[in-house]
Amino acid sequence: MSIELLMLGDQPVAGLAARTRLAEESGFETVWLADERFFRETYSCLSFLAGQTARVNLGPCVTDPFARHPALTAMALGTLDEVSKGRAILGIGAGVSGFAELGIQSRKPPLAIREAVDLIRQLMAGQEVDYQGEIIQFHRGRLNFTPLRSRVPVRVASNGPLGQKMGGAIADGVMMEGCGSAEEARAFASTVAEGARKAGRPPNEVKLVARLDCCITNDGKQARDILRPSVTRIIAQANSRFYTLEAQGLTLPKNVVEAIGPVPYAAGVAPFASLFPLVSDRHVDALTLCGTVQEVSQHVIDLRRAGITGFNIFPVPAPGTTYEDVIVRFGTQVWPAVEAAFAKEPDNRTA
Repeated sequence: MSIELLMLGDQPVAGLAARTRLAEESGFETVWLADERFFRETYSCLSFLAGQTARVNLGPCVTDPFARHPALTAMALGTLDEVSKGRAILGIGAGVSGFAELGIQSRKPPLAIREAVDLIRQLMAGQEVDYQGEIIQFHRGRLNFTPLRSRVPVRVASNGPLGQKMGGAIADGVMMEGCGSAEEARAFASTVAEGARKAGRPPNEVKLVARLDCCITNDGKQARDILRPSVTRIIAQANSRFYTLEAQGLTLPKNVVEAIGPVPYAAGVAPFASLFPLVSDRHVDALTLCGTVQEVSQHVIDLRRAGITGFNIFPVPAPGTTYEDVIVRFGTQVWPAVEAAFAKEPDNRTA
């Protein structure tokens, strides 16, 4: 089991460094920086963070195969791994941020991700590569330096079955956004396991990570109210990207969602305000970690028992608290309670 922190590059680099050091001190294993257009440039920041830390893994969460050519990603990743002395990790998914502004269209994302990972691994291994994939091409080139490690851990992020099965086949881990219910976690685990088995891999080789917004406060109702807008956006835009929302009675009426119309990614949560009253506390609990330390601890325990082996949190502070408070509470209060709950239980997964 492990805990991970996701940061957005919306703070000065010095602030990102302070948060990363705090996460390291609080027991987090990995710190991710969102490769989100158009905030501070991801790899520049990650390289700076490497010099400010000693233990945590560092990587983009997540890059994509469209906005940046995978060969450039290999170059950046190899450099980050060198600067961090072997602590780089790659998060890769379909992407969406900045596509409209850059005039980029994604095509067959699961295939593009698979091809990107294949090319990146070949380049990181020091090979001269001539790669002619259906989506990704690279013409007889190589990295002009020798990476510290020939193979850097790869995490595929996907909320769809094709991407999750592909991740199970090729990645060291698969990450799902909003995987906050035990029902969803079991479906997620089953899908990834199917992909792993078809590739001849033991499913327990693949780390299963839930990417969850997290609000910890002494008032559970307040925490749920704070996260309600972001949960509304996720459900409204992604009803079909979850396995069990309908079975749990947590979908939103199709006609109401369609009445909102297409919403640009950069628009945020405001266009969905009319839907906020339709999103109950059950919706919020199913897609986030929120409430008191005790509530969040039990929630994490339940998800672990459903198969989740890693928890990637994006802190959302309540009024009167800070982003840093969430980091400390999760790392020093929630996580010890979770570890204590499993101290006497066998861990049947090794990922």
